[in-house]
Amino acid sequence: MGSFWIAQILVGSVYLRLRKNRCKIMKVMKFGGTSVGKPQRMKEVAALITADNESKIVVLSALSGTTNTLVEISNLLAVNDRQNARQCIDSLEQHYNHFVGELLTDINIVQKAQRVLAEHFEFLSIILKISFSEALNKDILAQGELLSTKLFSLYLEEIKVPHKLLPALDFMTLDTHDEPQVGTIKVKLAQQLQRNPDIKIFITQGFITRNAKGEVDNLKRGGSDYTASLIAAAINASVCEIWTDIDGMHNNDPRIVSITRPIEQMSFEEAAELAYFGAKILHPASIWPAQFYNVPVRLLNTMDASAKGTLITEQAGSTGVKAVAAKDYITAIRIKSSRMLLAYGFLRKVFEVFEKYKTSIDMITTSEVGVSVTIDSDIFLPEIRKELEAFGTVEIDTNQSIVSIVGNEINDTPDMMRRLFDAVSGIPVRMVSYGGSRHNVSLLIARAYKEQMLQALNAGLFGLDES
Repeated sequence: MGSFWIAQILVGSVYLRLRKNRCKIMKVMKFGGTSVGKPQRMKEVAALITADNESKIVVLSALSGTTNTLVEISNLLAVNDRQNARQCIDSLEQHYNHFVGELLTDINIVQKAQRVLAEHFEFLSIILKISFSEALNKDILAQGELLSTKLFSLYLEEIKVPHKLLPALDFMTLDTHDEPQVGTIKVKLAQQLQRNPDIKIFITQGFITRNAKGEVDNLKRGGSDYTASLIAAAINASVCEIWTDIDGMHNNDPRIVSITRPIEQMSFEEAAELAYFGAKILHPASIWPAQFYNVPVRLLNTMDASAKGTLITEQAGSTGVKAVAAKDYITAIRIKSSRMLLAYGFLRKVFEVFEKYKTSIDMITTSEVGVSVTIDSDIFLPEIRKELEAFGTVEIDTNQSIVSIVGNEINDTPDMMRRLFDAVSGIPVRMVSYGGSRHNVSLLIARAYKEQMLQALNAGLFGLDES
């Protein structure tokens, strides 16, 4: 037996002993930036988490707008613009002082909050005097979640809600490939919970983690969903609730089409397809931990807690088309080479170019004389193009969008393809991906046609005509 599997067995046995001692069924509740972005909304979150007697871990994002400001501060420091960085820090500190003034009333708790702000904004002031680095950038970006959870904890203290602030940096870890170490997270989190057997409400940060070097790191944008799913998997939660400002996953993008409807239930596979191909309500990486450990996910609305939202489980609930989503900033690359396409190993060599530059491929089609692929990152596009030109003529189209039609077994749904192409008959389609998944049909179009296509699909597939 290999060392890897021995390590997994040891980690699992330790975790099971800890679970046996704890014997507590818990749920995970994650609240995004808009849900905690104003003092009144933070108070509403407190009401939601205390509405039942169930044990829970509450995952919070940074207050809305904070991460964007921290990114701006970091970018200014990277180009040594310390004066404007100072102005951003001062403006952010003023915002937080105002936030505390509206959130808290007990003078003793207010003083604690002021000490919290002083600690974090002193750190942001100190960084103006030191050299910028990527490690420092990660420390800067972590401040938002640290602030939101500490202030929320103080509010719970003021209203006398028993709870425990559980630092994510004590249990969230990445391996050398920057992937979450689920086994280690299980053990460390179980140990933390075991030390507090009488606590029913735990508060922790989304997004932030430690890397393999023990440094502060993060799970990238939208990573608070990922944190919640990883925690839910680690504790075998009864449910992972993702609270946002919309009542679940909708059949279309409500920012573009005026008439949409929420989806009551969908499978993990359907949700993963929608998240990957542009549905903003859910982080693409957040599905697999819940799916692997079979933890149901609920998408709920902080602004309307009575709304059903969307339930995501192994069961799809129904067959047929559920939703469409669009992914922007796509680049299409066509390699034309009648001489080499049918040669043994040609496609492997093409894929190796993208692997070399760590650039993932979304769609692929082939013909007798060429192969077309799409990518969603153009960071290494000049280098990729140069290497691909060794195989043939390379054509590149930028500013494209992938529109994906997602549902349960839609490939077997009668008349679905006919209705799909009837709906978009007046729109130029660059590529079609069909058959790679039983739950997805994807179309590549120029970005200029995206809104027209989403509206056409809303009418043709869902009968929601806005005219």
